[in-house]
Amino acid sequence: MSDLTTKKPTDLTTQKSKRDDGSDIDAFLQRTRAMATATAGQRGRLIFALDATASRQPTWDAACEIQAEMFHEVSGLNVQLVYFRGHDECRASGWISSGDRLANLMRRITCKTGGTQIGKVLTHTRRETEKNKVQALVYVGDCMEESADELAHAAATLGVPVFMFQEGNNPTAEQTYREIARLTHGAYCRFDAGAAHQLAELLRAVAAYAAGGVKALEAKPGAAKLLEQLRR
Repeated sequence: MSDLTTKKPTDLTTQKSKRDDGSDIDAFLQRTRAMATATAGQRGRLIFALDATASRQPTWDAACEIQAEMFHEVSGLNVQLVYFRGHDECRASGWISSGDRLANLMRRITCKTGGTQIGKVLTHTRRETEKNKVQALVYVGDCMEESADELAHAAATLGVPVFMFQEGNNPTAEQTYREIARLTHGAYCRFDAGAAHQLAELLRAVAAYAAGGVKALEAKPGAAKLLEQLRR
């Protein structure tokens, strides 16, 4: 896939597509301890998916800066940006390795009214990891307007840990996000729109995990806060 900076991003629209007590995160760490991480000389791969529908416009600019900063402290990581917006638009960039480049790509995206397209994100992730292993999928959104059963079915056989980060407190979204995280052996966390540092810490920790596996996650200062926040 070509980079957004040089060519129109790949369009995915035509492709078919109670608080946590911390036990799920502990189980996640145990499972991923045995997973194969990127081999020597090979960069980790992380898909970074964003809901760019109109409901996220109020906090979009600040979120773009935070979400791009997560890669500045992490080496050995390639990232692919995926976003959806409007009524039937879902696009993916090429694989990039620069936080600055990611920030520039994200600044070019404006939010548009439309429904969620999480199913397309999961389908795209499956295809990408079949080509070359993807270590993690990060999804940041605030709502869910699709069939929960269909999303669960897609997540159950995805083969990629999904980190579902929810902005706000939409109960329907929370239920589905938690289920996707559970089925993929990933993790779920809700953050407040006004607490940007929460999201920044979470994303940095996941970036470290995608680049170096569980050991890198445990060694990163922000990881302890990640676990603490997810356990609340």
